Amino acid sequence: MNDRQLMLGNEAVARGLYESGCRFVSSYPGTPSTEITEYAARYDELAVEWAPNEKVAAEAAVGACIVGARAFSGMKHVGLNVAADPIFTAAYTGVNGGLVLGVADDMGIHSSQNEQDSRHYARASKLPMLEPSDSQQCLDYTKLAFDLSEQFDTPVFLRLSTRISHARSAVNLSPRVDVPLKPYEKNIGKYVMMPANARVRHVAVEQRLDALRQWAEQSDINTVEYNGDKRIGIVAAGIAYQTAREALGDNVSYLRLGCVFPLALDKIRAFADSVETLYIIEELDDFVEQTVRAAGIACQGKALFSPMGEYTVSQLRAAILGERVEQAAAPTLPGRPPVLCPGCPHRGVFHVLKGMKLFVSGDIGCYTLGAAAPLSALDTTLCMGASISGLHGACRVTGLADKSVAVIGDSTFLHSGITGLMNAVYNGSGATLLILDNSTTGMTGHQPNPATGMTIKGDPAYSVDLEALCRAVGVQDVATVDAHDLDGLKAAVQSALKKPEVSVVICRRPCVLLKSVKRLPAFVVNDSCKHCGACLKIACPAIARGDKAMTIDPTLCVGCGLCAKVCKFNAMEQAVSL
Repeated sequence: MNDRQLMLGNEAVARGLYESGCRFVSSYPGTPSTEITEYAARYDELAVEWAPNEKVAAEAAVGACIVGARAFSGMKHVGLNVAADPIFTAAYTGVNGGLVLGVADDMGIHSSQNEQDSRHYARASKLPMLEPSDSQQCLDYTKLAFDLSEQFDTPVFLRLSTRISHARSAVNLSPRVDVPLKPYEKNIGKYVMMPANARVRHVAVEQRLDALRQWAEQSDINTVEYNGDKRIGIVAAGIAYQTAREALGDNVSYLRLGCVFPLALDKIRAFADSVETLYIIEELDDFVEQTVRAAGIACQGKALFSPMGEYTVSQLRAAILGERVEQAAAPTLPGRPPVLCPGCPHRGVFHVLKGMKLFVSGDIGCYTLGAAAPLSALDTTLCMGASISGLHGACRVTGLADKSVAVIGDSTFLHSGITGLMNAVYNGSGATLLILDNSTTGMTGHQPNPATGMTIKGDPAYSVDLEALCRAVGVQDVATVDAHDLDGLKAAVQSALKKPEVSVVICRRPCVLLKSVKRLPAFVVNDSCKHCGACLKIACPAIARGDKAMTIDPTLCVGCGLCAKVCKFNAMEQAVSL
């Protein structure tokens, strides 16, 4: 193997797991963190798995570390919300083998329902957090995090961002260090967090935090870079450091933070004293700035920079150097929002629901795109699993169970929809749930889940029986339909809405992008087309309005036939395959 390679940040983290002697990885896929676990699965030395959700994944990693293995759990920022419960208590129990928790924030909301600054979790849980600014640091900090974890008896956060996770830079590779399992010794006072033990462990947490602050002051991952001109000093970490370097070059001095909690305040104070003006550049919240100001250190920060989105070179140059950048007039182009893929099994479901004029409680996944025009079917989307819980609450106060449904994907249902369904049954709202089973975790790139019958490494596994699972939590009315059978789907939903009890309709058809799904001959438009545009209402990107008739792009069409089912004039027919 070449000892120097270009790697994605996520790929470099996975390499760091391998080189550091990590033995166990448990995660739930979530952009921009997903590839860490996918790349980790390529190393036979690591036991790697997709868990049903981030809480389960974090708990599994904690369990592995307690019995002596180095362990890792990766998630995106909103996944950290799900995993917070075990993580906060793991801060009290500490570790045996090292435990690293990777979290990737999505500045700019490229693939998330919110922007969230995960650094607050480090402060709230009193756990150290490292933040790399390139792929080499992704590898190095992963290895350092395991060492810190074992040295200070603590889980350690590794914070990434979309740009660091998905950018490539050169990485120097090293052989794997085989770290043996540490002996496990029964220690009820350390690992059993009942109140009496937790009070004692809280003392250890505070003592550890003081020791970590001393380490941060001395660590060489918080690096001062004097470039001759000390009029301007920049404090930054992660992608904000890279953007500042690109914007300001060697004309200013930098303090690059590798540890963003706890902060090396003495080092920051000394750096501030050595420059005329100190700028804190950090995307999202004023996390560093608040601490620096509270320590009595003068600085410039969010008064100049936005607490939203990603920073650009021109923004930083304008704010710090006072440059006025003339922006060229943006060309007038039509918007190109994301849409469901041609042949997507969710498209027909939303076409039917919109036609039925139902209130639709949505969830997180590809099917969130059902909110986009012209489908415009969804009314709400909050977080993973909230569709059925939210609909249950709405039905309890409005009595509109016969005019509303919830939709959720198979992976999301197993992630956090089961308890919501159980609650709806137990408390009797009469809600109707549609499980959109496309046989994969589609939005994050076709990862397997407990209902697909396959593990992350391709090994066969038990496939959860969704129908039996729904019945096991008390749902008596469970129906299964083909997601492309529009008449059958409508009839099943109508039947469910008439029943006073909770009902489930499983809309089953595999994602069209799965390798196992055969692409059929494309459809064409015949002379019967009336140019009415009814087929456009299903929002298939393969269909367009021509001068005298509708057109179908054969390079996009996968032959699903949904257009033919909505055309009243039989103007869509399948081309004869050669």
